[in-house]
Amino acid sequence: METVNQLQEEFVKNASYRMDESLRMVKICLDQLSEEVIWKKPNMSTNSIGNLILHLCGNITQYGIASLQHLDDQRNRDEEFAISAGYDRTALLQKLEATVEEAKSVFKEVPVSELLKKRSVQGFTFSGIGNIVHVVEHFSYHTGQIALWTKILNNKDLGFYSGIDLTVKNE
Repeated sequence: METVNQLQEEFVKNASYRMDESLRMVKICLDQLSEEVIWKKPNMSTNSIGNLILHLCGNITQYGIASLQHLDDQRNRDEEFAISAGYDRTALLQKLEATVEEAKSVFKEVPVSELLKKRSVQGFTFSGIGNIVHVVEHFSYHTGQIALWTKILNNKDLGFYSGIDLTVKNE
């Protein structure tokens, strides 16, 4: 049982780290944007940064919180993309931070049996581990979109890794 607990702790620790990294990057982007451009769409086939943040909150809640805790699925996915105002930078960031913190808490507290149990979310069947992997990769995917749109808007490097030597070789 000790090995199972260690494996669970290591998995949750790494999932939480990756979520914190995505959150850190989204914060950096928001800090470099004016309020006016947060709801701007590059074109009609894409989403604004505001929509992407609301979408992330919905997805993290659906997969990482409600599903793992057997709560009613209250998500209105279409609304995440239909909203075009009403949240400023601070409100969006607070909503995302609260959602991420709640999900990380759920990940930490969920029993191993729930990590292994299969469940259906959005018509897909995953284990609890699969749901957590989905949350992490989905957050990362949209963080990349937010970063790209921010780079396009500002025409400059975002400084995600300023002061860190990324050329260090593996040991």
